[in-house]
Amino acid sequence: MTRRWTVAALLAVAMAVTGAGFSAAAAAINHTVTFVNQTGQTVWIGSTVNADRSVNFAGLPTLANGQSATITIPETTDPGHWRGKFFARQGCSGNSGSSFHCQVADCGPYADRCSLGEQPASLAEFNFDSSDGLAPWYDVSYVNAFSVPITIEPVNATTSCGTAGCPENLLPYCPSAYLQHWPDGRPMNCVNPNRDAQTDYSDAIKSHCPKAYAWSKQDQEPGNQVVYQCNSCNGFRITFHQV
Repeated sequence: MTRRWTVAALLAVAMAVTGAGFSAAAAAINHTVTFVNQTGQTVWIGSTVNADRSVNFAGLPTLANGQSATITIPETTDPGHWRGKFFARQGCSGNSGSSFHCQVADCGPYADRCSLGEQPASLAEFNFDSSDGLAPWYDVSYVNAFSVPITIEPVNATTSCGTAGCPENLLPYCPSAYLQHWPDGRPMNCVNPNRDAQTDYSDAIKSHCPKAYAWSKQDQEPGNQVVYQCNSCNGFRITFHQV
């Protein structure tokens, strides 16, 4: 399930951004999201959405290392919002629609879209809402697992908006009990043993990347840096970094 931020977390970000309280609603637009692949390998972009009538994507790109692609979020048409997440599927092979399968973040038998919930992976999460004057909200989540480093940067923002996540590869810090490997023995994925509790997994992730979620209630910790908001930009850049 995509991040459902606590009221306290949202209010904390709102106060920091506005200096007092909620701003007037900005004019509704359809934001863009640009995916940038710097992982050193081919990735297949995946996406899943909340069970709130958000419409999921088809036609998502496959990106070789160094490539990028841009999509438009359909947030001003019915139902007036898009709440979901994007991720990099890795180690994929087979024929789309039948035998297609990914070793990381598998989400069904299609190369350009997801038909099932994703397997554990790094996530870029968003809440685009045309009725929320502070939206979009965004975060990087390693709550389920860390597979690739992710950063989310606002594009063409007219006010100061934060960058979520960090570009550092965290697989070297994964406790060995949670580390999965590629067939050749290279580290592949670090899977959280308990997303709803502080563990040695969350301690390792948080110590090296405090600007991403390491466990589900991290937004309730005093001074946390995991939830971001930017109503003055026209889009976002999601970069999947080197592993």
